[in-house]
Amino acid sequence: MNDKPGKITTIGIMTIVSGVLNILWGLGLTVTVVLGTLGIGLICAPLTILPAILGIFEIIYAIKVLANPPQPLQPSSALAILEIITILSGNVISAAVGIVALVLYNDEEVKQYFASIN
Repeated sequence: MNDKPGKITTIGIMTIVSGVLNILWGLGLTVTVVLGTLGIGLICAPLTILPAILGIFEIIYAIKVLANPPQPLQPSSALAILEIITILSGNVISAAVGIVALVLYNDEEVKQYFASIN
C-alpha cells in the first residue's frame, strides 16, 4: 500500500492544528494565571503549562504521520485520549480532535495502513 489514505492525512493535519492550539492555549493560560495573580500563580505554572507540552508531542507525532516516505508508526490512542482530557483546561477544539482521532483510529482502512507501514 503506497498511497496514504485521506483519513491518515486528516489525522496528521488535525493533530498539527491541535498541537499548535495546545501550545498557544497552555502558554496563554500560564501567562494569564501568573500575571493575573501578580506572580503568585507561578505555583500553578506546572499544571497550566501541561497543554503546551502535549502540543509539542502532538506536532512531533503529526510530522511522523505526514512524513513521505512513511515512517513505521502506531496509532497513538494515548495522545488522542490526552487531547480529550484537555477539556479540563477549557480547550474544546483539542478535545474534539481527540474524539475524531479515536474514531478514525478504529476505521479499518486506517488500521490496514498502519499495519502496512510496520
